[in-house]
Amino acid sequence: MTFSFATCKYSFKDTSPIPADITTFRVNLFENKARYVNPSIAPQLTEKVRQKIISQTRLRETKNDDANYDISGYLSDYSVTTSGVSNQQASSNRLNVTFHLIFKNTVDPDPAKSFETDLTSNFDFPANQTLQAAESSLMDKIIKTVTDAIFNKIFSNW
Repeated sequence: MTFSFATCKYSFKDTSPIPADITTFRVNLFENKARYVNPSIAPQLTEKVRQKIISQTRLRETKNDDANYDISGYLSDYSVTTSGVSNQQASSNRLNVTFHLIFKNTVDPDPAKSFETDLTSNFDFPANQTLQAAESSLMDKIIKTVTDAIFNKIFSNW
C-alpha cells in the first residue's frame, strides 16, 4: 500500500514578489488638498498604510531619504454628489474620495517602476444625513478602502 501526500499553499495576501534588493520603505505624511478638508483623514490614512506595509511585507520602515520605496500622495477630491433620486428628490448621496498616489522605486532605474496615479472610491449614504454624520459612520470604511487601494497598487498585480 502506497500513501502519497501533497501540499498546497494559498495566500490571501496577493502581493507580487518584492525584489530582494528592496528592503526599506518610507511613507511620507499624506496631505489633504481636496476642497473639503476633513482634518483627521490624512494622518489616519498615513498611519494605516504604514501599518499595512509593516504587517504584510518583509520591508523595514525608515525615515531617511534613502528608502527603496518612497510613498507619498494627497487627497485630491473629497466631494458629495447625488447618487439616487426617488420621487424627484435625492434618496442617496455619494461621497467621492480620490487619492493621488506618488510611488518612487529608488533602486530600479526603469521609469515604469515609479508612478503617479489617482485612486478613486465612492461611498453612498442616505440623502437625509449630513456629510458630517455620514463621515462618522463611514470613516473606518473609507480609511480601509483607500489603504487597500494604495497597498494593492504598489504591491499587487491588480
